Amino acid sequence: MPFGLKQTLICTLLASAALPTVAQTEVGLQAKDIFELEYASDPQISPDGTKVVYVRNSNDVMKDAKRQNLWLVDTKSGAQSPLFSDEHNYSQPSWSPDGTKLAFVSNLSGSTQIHVHYVAQNRTALLTQLQSGISGLTWSPDGKWLAFSQKVAEKPAVIAKMPEKPKGAKWSDPAIVIDKAYYQADGKGLIKPGYRHIFVLPSEGGTPRQLTSGSYHHGGKLAWRADSKAIVFSANRIADWEYKRLEGDLFEVDFKRNITQLTSDPGREYAPSFSKNGKQLAYLSTSNELNPYRNSKLNIMNWGDKTSNMIAKDFDRSIQAPRWISRDRLVFSYDDHGKRKLASINTKGKISDITDTVSGTTLGRPYLSGEFSANFSGNIAFTQGSSERPADVAVTTRKGKVTRLTNLNKDLLAHTTLGKVHEITYKSSFDGEQIQGWYITPPNFDPQKQYPLLLEIHGGPHLAYGPHFSAELQRYAAQGYVVFYDNHRGSSSYGERFAMLLKYKYSSKEDFADHNSGVDAMIAKGFIDKDNLFIAGGSAGGIATAYAIGLTNRFNAAVVVKPVINWLSKVLSADSGLGQIPTQFPGMPWEHVDHYWQRSPLSLVGNVTTPTMLMTGEEDLRTPMAETEQFYQALKLRKVDSVMVKIPGAPHGIAGRPSRMISKIEHTLAWFEKYKK
Repeated sequence: MPFGLKQTLICTLLASAALPTVAQTEVGLQAKDIFELEYASDPQISPDGTKVVYVRNSNDVMKDAKRQNLWLVDTKSGAQSPLFSDEHNYSQPSWSPDGTKLAFVSNLSGSTQIHVHYVAQNRTALLTQLQSGISGLTWSPDGKWLAFSQKVAEKPAVIAKMPEKPKGAKWSDPAIVIDKAYYQADGKGLIKPGYRHIFVLPSEGGTPRQLTSGSYHHGGKLAWRADSKAIVFSANRIADWEYKRLEGDLFEVDFKRNITQLTSDPGREYAPSFSKNGKQLAYLSTSNELNPYRNSKLNIMNWGDKTSNMIAKDFDRSIQAPRWISRDRLVFSYDDHGKRKLASINTKGKISDITDTVSGTTLGRPYLSGEFSANFSGNIAFTQGSSERPADVAVTTRKGKVTRLTNLNKDLLAHTTLGKVHEITYKSSFDGEQIQGWYITPPNFDPQKQYPLLLEIHGGPHLAYGPHFSAELQRYAAQGYVVFYDNHRGSSSYGERFAMLLKYKYSSKEDFADHNSGVDAMIAKGFIDKDNLFIAGGSAGGIATAYAIGLTNRFNAAVVVKPVINWLSKVLSADSGLGQIPTQFPGMPWEHVDHYWQRSPLSLVGNVTTPTMLMTGEEDLRTPMAETEQFYQALKLRKVDSVMVKIPGAPHGIAGRPSRMISKIEHTLAWFEKYKK
């Protein structure tokens, strides 16, 4: 090689090496990317509106767990800095009324405790040495106290007196005696004896003092009286509260432990919030009608005479998390047609929408989600998400000018070509009911080609999907599927009438018609390969999937995740029977055997020919493993191609750890690939 050419080549290579590396765009979300996703939650705006502290959620690939840190962001410049960002977890950030301190909960000291951070001094104090979970952390208006609730343990029930064991003897663990109607909870197992009570603690440290008593649970959102001498809370203090799950009243407790009942309406009153001057108390209420769905209504109590007035009583959506932003106005969130909105409302009931971009605090599937906070000056911080991004922190005012402050996933998703989310509306073949849905086209989609279709059904059933980011559905799209999902009858965010269309009909030919009509509407678009149709769903979606393959054989394969297969056995073995039996069924299972059986996918198993994968967490108490095993055994007895996947250690939230979410997705994809034509 001539010297001049060689020298030129060397210079070119050196110059190339000096240039920054440009990230390569990846087509579609990859399995490994799930560990890299982040999202914001619990954004708390400061009293003067200049700062937001929020929980920054990420994943620890080495521990296969969620990491929760606290970050601070300036609302003017958008500059952010880590407040606490390490291997510990932090939650429940709460500004003191003067904005100089932050209370939060963390395992910083080795166990989960309350801490207070002095912002200007950059110093942090450990305040407690508590033995159980902390919730509802709230400052008093004068800044001198913190209120919270925690469970107070009681001695377990004992029936038989055992003989004294010899010194050094190794006997089996003692018998566990269960005498409560509500005795287990998904994700927790058997419930240890005890009740949740309200405590107060000096904000500069001291001994927590228990204010409530009795064999009842007290908690939820806590609201301090304006003089900082009493707390308003919600509780069900009825003697047989275990059997009256739809009841709950507002109470006031003072520092002398005097408890005064404030409301006594049928149903539940909860989420109290005082106006700045303490003269008005806003709260939510729901009826006690034995229905599977009930809208939450907004009420305002005149604190002077304790009279209450329900405002916007004809508003056919469920009001959530009301917060005062001025003397006569509040801000709240509500779900509407697959989106979560922020709106303001005055004390006469006039509602004005602010934004419909509250989203992004659930990564797996495109459920409605999102949180906000507000101060008395009308400054609002919220989690803003979209179909292409999980939650970032944004701020707005009641006039609706929105400013996004963070871009947490720019490093990952700016270099990833995602599937695009499109809306579709169609009519159900059952009765012409209009159904809203969405579909995700694969990256680099070509409408002239034919693609396999994956119908994915949401849980609930009184929940809703929408045009929100979904790691699971984006993975399916990345593998070449058009992913279709709908808000079938029974879904929330469409009002009470639509939600109640599934009363006593969960599952049924009616909701199946909603899904099946959507598949037909997708095929009519011209880019779906009608010979490659697949169906999947989890929880209520798993029930609907199992029911659907008993009604049709049009799908190449199905993945049924954490289903109910036999309602007769489910409601008498799961953790949800006390609430589910009176609201979703016409009576007790032994009194209505035919009805329970008709709603059960097991009643249709004799029709099933679709290759089926079943997947459930081994620790699931909401849809117990025995439900999955019944269907698996039945399919095997009929020699239907089927496989059962058990997820060790997983409760009903089967994708609660990153690796479990990946496992769920990749097993689903592998099963479907096996049956592609």
